[in-house]
Amino acid sequence: MINPRYYHTASLLTDGKVLVAGGEYVVDYLANAELYDPSTESWTKTGNMRTARSYHTASILANGAVLIAGGATTDPIETSELYDPSTRLWIMTGSMKHARHHHTASVLQNEKVLVVGGFNDDDVSTAELYEPLTGLWTMTGSMKDARQMHTASVLANGKVLVAGGRSNNVALRSAELYNPSTGSWTMVSSMKDVRYSHTASVLTDGKVLVVGGTSDNDFLSSVESYDSSTDLWTRIANLNVKRRWHTISVLTNEKVLVVGGSGSSPFLNSAELYDSSIKVCTDANNKNTKRIKNMASISNNDNMLFPDDHSYFDWNNTKLFS
Repeated sequence: MINPRYYHTASLLTDGKVLVAGGEYVVDYLANAELYDPSTESWTKTGNMRTARSYHTASILANGAVLIAGGATTDPIETSELYDPSTRLWIMTGSMKHARHHHTASVLQNEKVLVVGGFNDDDVSTAELYEPLTGLWTMTGSMKDARQMHTASVLANGKVLVAGGRSNNVALRSAELYNPSTGSWTMVSSMKDVRYSHTASVLTDGKVLVVGGTSDNDFLSSVESYDSSTDLWTRIANLNVKRRWHTISVLTNEKVLVVGGSGSSPFLNSAELYDSSIKVCTDANNKNTKRIKNMASISNNDNMLFPDDHSYFDWNNTKLFS
């Protein structure tokens, strides 16, 4: 990358380029953004956000624009802004009702964006909806449990599964479903393990795969899946390496790639592949630069882009996995 950074976002645009925005570097909060072009393997600057921020979310809207919401500098942020890939310009849009960071943002089937939880002087249970047609935010039902550092997954039926996280300095096992048609939350079966700073991905069979993270006492290697048709969590194969703050990507061959993060070593360069057909995690090719809180973007040919965050040697290098 042109500018070294961490705690940023990385978004795969409809034209195949990757937008990296914001984050931190040493003592600075960043407003700048840049584009990666996989066809030329090059980076270009693409203007500054109106507000510097880290720990924010980035959502690809139906029209291809990118919605950046919330985050923090020295204080939590409620503002939101849009990036237009066709003009490469940033414009302000409506502000959230509540400032927050370490939240989740999910694009619903009705094209609205659901922002859930996070932190703002305390753990947050509130949720709100962004309407792209008006640029306005409205409150929707609050979760049963306040939480941050959780995951949110949009299921095939349009509901959103929120799992785990942290509340009052305690790791959570609980999970709940958001119903967009009613704006309400329902508690579902709890995970087998408490966890936060984990990842969750929806597999092609509709199940949600939850991987790693941390409990109150240790990093986790455990992996479990949620079946919404039975409301059951099932333990499956463990990772070979305990990790949190990693990335997870579902590949076109239906395998799941888990990369980097933090664990017994502060910075992990290992990668693993989960094969759902045999329920086994195997080592993938190790990257030669260690990273923590990396953001992965996947292109149509399954090449993976990893803008490195906490690299020992070069804070702004990137690696391709294929």
